[in-house]
Amino acid sequence: MRGSTARAVLGTLTVLVLLALSACGAWPGGDGPLRDLRIMVPNAPGGGYDTTARTVARVMYEAHIASDVQVFNLPGAGGTVGLQRLVDERGNGRLALQMGLGLVGASHVARAPVSVARTTPLARLIEEAGAVVVRKDAPYRTIEDLIAAWHENPTRLKAGGGSSPGGPDHLLSMELAKAVGIDPTRVVYVPYGGGGGDLLPALLDGTVDFAVSGFGEFLDQLHSGQVRILAVTSGAPVGVLPGVPTLKASGIDLVFSNWRGIVAPPGISAEDEKRWVDALTALHDSRQWKAELTRHGWTDAFATGDTFRTYLRQQDRFVAALLAQLGLG
Repeated sequence: MRGSTARAVLGTLTVLVLLALSACGAWPGGDGPLRDLRIMVPNAPGGGYDTTARTVARVMYEAHIASDVQVFNLPGAGGTVGLQRLVDERGNGRLALQMGLGLVGASHVARAPVSVARTTPLARLIEEAGAVVVRKDAPYRTIEDLIAAWHENPTRLKAGGGSSPGGPDHLLSMELAKAVGIDPTRVVYVPYGGGGGDLLPALLDGTVDFAVSGFGEFLDQLHSGQVRILAVTSGAPVGVLPGVPTLKASGIDLVFSNWRGIVAPPGISAEDEKRWVDALTALHDSRQWKAELTRHGWTDAFATGDTFRTYLRQQDRFVAALLAQLGLG
């Protein structure tokens, strides 16, 4: 009797364990539970990479794609410490790196011994439009006003950004200068790295004359009337910013987006690469992810495989050429 009871209890426990594993999610395709995955963030908590990676991990759990995606931070040297760690983890199919345009630039500025070309591209996830922002009492009511003053004395106006040289805000400042006929080498760019937490105070107290960064960094202050967004850098108007023109609509021939994606170490198996891509595709297709795109104001830029691989190479060449022109590459 005791033996029968024990076998019955053991059988029940086995079923419960299997049900629990199934509920937690599996690799798309049914190869077993999706678990023990790690996403490395190569900068400090609180920045754009960190927000994106933690959103990915949470949505994977909520959508039953993965049971326990661990996100951890390894900051240093503009993200190249994390990039080096990823490359050193050759063949590790359970590790991925949250990255984007900023890391591409940082690898060139730091003259890092490794580059994004050494990684296994998995998926580009999102794009985020930049914005040109001034404090509420600034004398510039429109983007045309600001550009006119910038032209008059390029070295007098200070541009602030939330990234170090080579990062997206720095690259945007340089591209904006080129687009309006200002020598990028004359631009006074003041970097506020580590996610840009100090950029807003610098704008509000007049340390910088205008800021360039992702528009999401300024939404609260825009709604409270502390700042004005003069223009966005996307190809089309941003829905959450009614009345704010694009640079294109203002006569400035520039479209610029910061993008973020995920890469894996070199040398992972074809099976692990496919599992990651399938999981990220399931993430992209989930209603939870679509809700996060709307909540953060992110633009869907999903691409995998050769499309992302080609894009990554193009971005690497573009950034290298621009930084070389500035004497930073």
